Amino acid sequence: MSALPDLLPDSRARETKGRIFRGSQAWVPVFCANCSRGPYGYCPEENMTFLFYQCEACARTYGQLAGTMLMPDEVFFQKLKDQQFEQCGRHLTEGELAAYVEANPSSSLATLIKEAPRGNT
Repeated sequence: MSALPDLLPDSRARETKGRIFRGSQAWVPVFCANCSRGPYGYCPEENMTFLFYQCEACARTYGQLAGTMLMPDEVFFQKLKDQQFEQCGRHLTEGELAAYVEANPSSSLATLIKEAPRGNT
């Protein structure tokens, strides 16, 4: 079991401001753990015990952290697009993505959406 969550800072604000709602679920803003800029999207407020995010500028400046995965936003969004076409045959709107996640919470597309580094999936 990795001890990284205990060593790395959480990328959510200590005091939640800027909460948004998608469907019936509350989402909170995500900030860069290094420079504190953001928000770089949102994550579900419930069932999240830890989230670490480093913006691309800080990742380029300081490099990858040992024992973690580094995936540029462009790579992530291409994976998201590929999953949409594979599972749904087309690119979905934000509302359709939210409905898909609610209807198919254990699908690979839903899992990928929940890991989104930015709110505009």
